[in-house]
Amino acid sequence: MRFLGRFAALWLWTALPWAALAAQPVQSVRLTVATYPDLDRALKVALPAFARLHPQVEINIVSLAHKDHHTAMTTALAAGAALPDLIALDIDFMGKFVESAGLEDLSRPPYNAQVHRGEFAKFAWAAGISRQGALRALPVDVGPGALFYRHDLLARAGLDEAALTRSWPDFIEAGRRIRASTGAYLLANAQDLKDIYIRAGLQDGEGVFFDAQGRSLVQTARFQRGFELAAQARAAGVDARVRVWTNEWVEGFRRDAIATQMMGSWLGGHLKNWLAPATAGKWRAAPLPEGAAAAWGGSFYAIPVQSHNKALAWELLKLLALDRTQQLDAFRSLDAFPALLSAQDDAFLAEPIAFLGWQPARLQWREMAQRVPAVVLDRYDAVADEVVRAELDKVLNHGKDIALALSDARRTIERRVRRRA
Repeated sequence: MRFLGRFAALWLWTALPWAALAAQPVQSVRLTVATYPDLDRALKVALPAFARLHPQVEINIVSLAHKDHHTAMTTALAAGAALPDLIALDIDFMGKFVESAGLEDLSRPPYNAQVHRGEFAKFAWAAGISRQGALRALPVDVGPGALFYRHDLLARAGLDEAALTRSWPDFIEAGRRIRASTGAYLLANAQDLKDIYIRAGLQDGEGVFFDAQGRSLVQTARFQRGFELAAQARAAGVDARVRVWTNEWVEGFRRDAIATQMMGSWLGGHLKNWLAPATAGKWRAAPLPEGAAAAWGGSFYAIPVQSHNKALAWELLKLLALDRTQQLDAFRSLDAFPALLSAQDDAFLAEPIAFLGWQPARLQWREMAQRVPAVVLDRYDAVADEVVRAELDKVLNHGKDIALALSDARRTIERRVRRRA
């Protein structure tokens, strides 16, 4: 009832700036939403509720593959043409999109969405804000980090969960024992260790690859240690040397060849539904090693300045981002962990998950979501990530010196940033 009261107040407050819209005769309106799989499924879950509120509106969903969608939206925003009324965005691309003047600032009238800041996971809210303080997008789901592991393979190696989570050296040592006892690799790729470690220990307001002045941070102790851990894992022979989302990665899960995977909480649903459904009951979820706090993934929606239906786009965005019932429906249907804090307090989170051996893992994911820092994104994060990944490959595959690799990474990043500035 407390939520319903707030929602009723929100409806009245946001309806006033567009009172003229309601006064117009009812006529069919087409609202175009550009999105990507599987976020498009969450959108479809919300359509019946939106239709009850706005029966005159037809929703046109344009869904492209993840990378194709973001490429298309980048091009459309640059050209200021062929834009939808609402754009879905993945957090991996947010650093670039939040700096775009082609997206509405939702903190300004008539949206005034800034009043909802305390209602969201802090790291998700921060991801939608530009360095100039403009709120370019609202989050609808998040991906609190988790360590998924094969309970049966650990048992065969005589190990427990603590062997994986105590420390990074213990994690790698556990991999040696798993490999010797079961033949399975500890993890898909040593790059995963670097990806986690460079995000561990950050504070609110800090960046992963760049500081507040846009200076590269890759030649620091954080990246040095991340590279060292990855190199140690490769030397120990505990990574399968396969990339995520490849056929080899999927087959590794199905053939009991990969014992752990660090990723967002949504991976549990992917394992259950299509990656490795035959392994039901064998997986468990644990916190990341050494208490690291990180998130993978997260979905947002933004309204282009060139939208012809901003008022209705905002109505749909409110339903997706601010409606507790809608976020819980998406959570139950798609394992999309809600960005809205009120949706994280539902009894559903305490329900045991059959696929994870009846573990109530959602409570663990909620704790992680509360701990992830509000990291500041940079428009060149994707550039830096690509360069760092390439340099670590040279370390892992060709024995390049780590200090030299990081020095080269910094120079390459600075050169590419200058070209694009």
